[in-house]
Amino acid sequence: MELDGKIALVTGAGSGIGKATALALASEGAKVAVLSRTESEVSKTRDEIAAAGGEAIALTADTSDETAMRRAIGALVTAFGGLDIVVANAGINGVWAPIDDLQPEEWDKTMAVNLRGTYLTLHLTVPHLKAAGGGSIVVVSSINGTRTFTTPGATAYAATKAGQLAMVQQLALELGRHRIRVNAVCPGAIDTSISDNTASRRTDKTEIPVVWPEGEIPISGGEAGDSSDVAEAILFLATNRARHITGTPIWIDGGQGLLR
Repeated sequence: MELDGKIALVTGAGSGIGKATALALASEGAKVAVLSRTESEVSKTRDEIAAAGGEAIALTADTSDETAMRRAIGALVTAFGGLDIVVANAGINGVWAPIDDLQPEEWDKTMAVNLRGTYLTLHLTVPHLKAAGGGSIVVVSSINGTRTFTTPGATAYAATKAGQLAMVQQLALELGRHRIRVNAVCPGAIDTSISDNTASRRTDKTEIPVVWPEGEIPISGGEAGDSSDVAEAILFLATNRARHITGTPIWIDGGQGLLR
């Protein structure tokens, strides 16, 4: 129980990587606040943690909404008394389209959720990590925008993921004096439902034909990774085993990004 007595927040915890991470943190003894825009999903995550003997509360908020996030973080601190671990996972793929077809409101929405949402999550939680005398922040970025740039039309998404990594590396220095570690995980193809919020248009206009080697993901014979693969890396970064790691991206892609 490496995280016994620790308090964690996981955004986007209703499914996929966020849910797997919340379950992993709770299994190691952390009290977990699970946050999502969808109350029914995040309540299920809370209930699964409780059924396994853990302790969790469910919070509902859009991470890009300052008022909602202030309310949620306030509820977390009232319930648990502090905060030690923050996993900024909430995000969307948004619209993938040629730059001259991608509409300003589509660009703005991806920026709002992925970058403003990450900013607000950290802006509102860092004071509590400072008060605790330190802690761990893990931002869920992507291989897109940090290691690969071949997804047709994904300019807005890639820009937000690159921006998240820049935030991590900037803040690793800023927050080091407060004993707060800040790292990023950058998943490749993972079996999640994020594709449900992806809209693609005319991507054939930006796609560059490439013949990939057999087995697009070398280590798994082309099979996508599992959410738990990412959760295990986040769990490690949240524990004291990673006490000397900060400002570091970890690509969890089975070697996919080295081919693309």
